[in-house]
Amino acid sequence: MVKMPDGTATAHRYKPKLASTLKEGYGAEALKRDAMAGLTVAILALPLSMAIAVASGVSPERGLWTAIVGGFLVSALGGSRYQIGGPAGAFIVLVAATVAKFGIEGLLLTVLLSGLMLTIVGLLRLGSLIRHIPHEVTVGFTAGIAVTILASQIKDLAGLTLAGHEPGELLPKLAALAQAAPTLNPAALALGVGVAAFILVLRHFRPTWPGMLFGVVGATLIAVALGLPVETIGTRFGGLPQSLPMPALPNLSWDLAVKVLPAALSFTLLGGVESLLSATVADKMTGRVHRANMELVAQGLANVGSALFGGIAVTGTIARTAANIRAGARSPFAGILHAVFLLLFMLLAAPLASYVPLAALAGVLVVVAWNMTEKDEFARLMRSWRSGAVLFATFAFTLLHDLTAGIVAGCVLAAFFWLLGRRERGGEAP
Repeated sequence: MVKMPDGTATAHRYKPKLASTLKEGYGAEALKRDAMAGLTVAILALPLSMAIAVASGVSPERGLWTAIVGGFLVSALGGSRYQIGGPAGAFIVLVAATVAKFGIEGLLLTVLLSGLMLTIVGLLRLGSLIRHIPHEVTVGFTAGIAVTILASQIKDLAGLTLAGHEPGELLPKLAALAQAAPTLNPAALALGVGVAAFILVLRHFRPTWPGMLFGVVGATLIAVALGLPVETIGTRFGGLPQSLPMPALPNLSWDLAVKVLPAALSFTLLGGVESLLSATVADKMTGRVHRANMELVAQGLANVGSALFGGIAVTGTIARTAANIRAGARSPFAGILHAVFLLLFMLLAAPLASYVPLAALAGVLVVVAWNMTEKDEFARLMRSWRSGAVLFATFAFTLLHDLTAGIVAGCVLAAFFWLLGRRERGGEAP
């Protein structure tokens, strides 16, 4: 039996996996499987993209634009056969902070600069360096982001009305939410908690069913049928547009570029780490090997494309990539078709989205936050004092400061322990 190549020999090449797929030969059966996988992922990405956008402080259509444009480019140009690109929960905190500080124009410029940086990182063959970030650091900042996402959803989940602007920092945010507790909307809370519970229960009994979509649609029908007094996409943002916007450059002023540069660096770091982690998960599930530097170039170009079309940050998404593989994807065409299906939704059914309760989208993100935390791995790493120290430092700095501080703190502490261990081993030598 001839063993099919897994891609190890060509992992260094700057060649999209789509080109390799076409060179190997692509037939009707593979297209059928990719179409079904693409439709499955699109059904998952539809409510998730809007929920992530709303939680990030922008209108829901920007999440869809990101999934359509970014998802298409990641699959068409990427170094992984199975990677699905789009807006990710890990970016909610960074995007929300950038919008609050610099507005939409500042966010679009940040995404554009981040895309250019990611492209350069890939062209300089630095993908392997990103992949060597300690495991404790990735678990720590992922858990910190998850907790922050959960805190950011309390307002919409409970239908709270704050006296002023919702603070971005965790502790002031929790204090403001506690003060607003008397404004709790029981109907919103019931919808939000109900959606989260439904998704988790359905995942246990029917893991292949699109629980997020079913949950959001069900909550919307209940809210409309009963006339529940809850805030919806329509009441906060108006109706969704039924097309993509024309591409346009964001504000390219030098002054704004300097101001958003630190945020762009954070976007670049998180985007590179998340994308390569997702591609690595896909490798483990399929036995294939992705092209790390080609993947970073594709992620960079996808972010540039997203910025031109008014979208937010793009990255490889672990949950959607895994769903793509489980649904039978055979090639990058599955990811391309997922973007096409999302575009068709915008063209045909966008007006219906205005009835979606924001509490239902918050319920979706509660599940996302719960799934992000690698609870068993977190507990395992905490059993070792050195791994636990790196993990906790990353987690605490991410939670109380920001993602960049968390990654830097964790990596510095991990490097110190590595040097200390090396010195101890050297001292034991005869």
